[in-house]
Amino acid sequence: MIYLQARAVSPFLGPPSDYAVVKMIPDERLPPRNLHRVRVDKNQATLKWQPPYDTPDAPLTYVIHVKDVIRKGERDYKLTTQNNTVEYLLKGLEPGGRYIVSVRLRNMTKEASFNLNTEALKILTENDHVFLFWKSLAVREKGFNESRGYEVHMFDSVTNQTSYLGNTTETYFRISSLLVGHNYTFSVQASCLLGGQLCGEPALLLYNPQTGSSDASRSENHSRDMASVVVPVLFLLLVIVGGGLVALYIRHRRLQNNFTAFANSHYNSRDDDEDAPMISGFSDDVPMVIA
Repeated sequence: MIYLQARAVSPFLGPPSDYAVVKMIPDERLPPRNLHRVRVDKNQATLKWQPPYDTPDAPLTYVIHVKDVIRKGERDYKLTTQNNTVEYLLKGLEPGGRYIVSVRLRNMTKEASFNLNTEALKILTENDHVFLFWKSLAVREKGFNESRGYEVHMFDSVTNQTSYLGNTTETYFRISSLLVGHNYTFSVQASCLLGGQLCGEPALLLYNPQTGSSDASRSENHSRDMASVVVPVLFLLLVIVGGGLVALYIRHRRLQNNFTAFANSHYNSRDDDEDAPMISGFSDDVPMVIA
């Protein structure tokens, strides 16, 4: 719904009118609105969106298209509803999966879409320690050998330090000595090869020992936070380098102009005319000698 208000502005400013409610014209060619994820778990996600227009007069059929970026597979789901706010529980996802989810009306081409990453890590809290669990990479990467193992790292947001906790060939890891009041980010990745030059993509999990809460979906925010720091720094470096090049160019032009002015002030073409020898032609009374 859209609320409109009108008033006269010429020749005099008049009082505003009452608000009028305007509904969107039903158009099934438009894509769904406000598509987003409400909750993401290890193997399922809750999606939410609104129809292309307010308060549909009849049920609408939506097509939810899921593209698996890792396995290169695609599948469709259908949902028919007349609700003005639609929720859908998307099941059958894999831990650590990466998907592109789109929603459109049936037989229509315009769609709304977003990227979806599922939880790759799960944490189990005990009395004085925690266990990290994850799914073997061999399940979705046929070329992965379990003997390669996994590396586990931990970042402490209070001390701002990253610690290497160890490696394992299992799909779980025991961690102890966590401090209350600290926020930790655990990362698990395939062990590096070729002297640390070839490493697996890490899976992240945020954990607070005080509340016992964990959030793997916030690892995307952590990456965005890093990007929000790196991008401005790179832009600043480009500005500094560009400013330095401009300053060098201006200095070069100034020196060139000063040299030209100096040369012009110390050089006079009339001096050359005075120093040049006089050359005159032969007169008629001078005999010519031909050898």
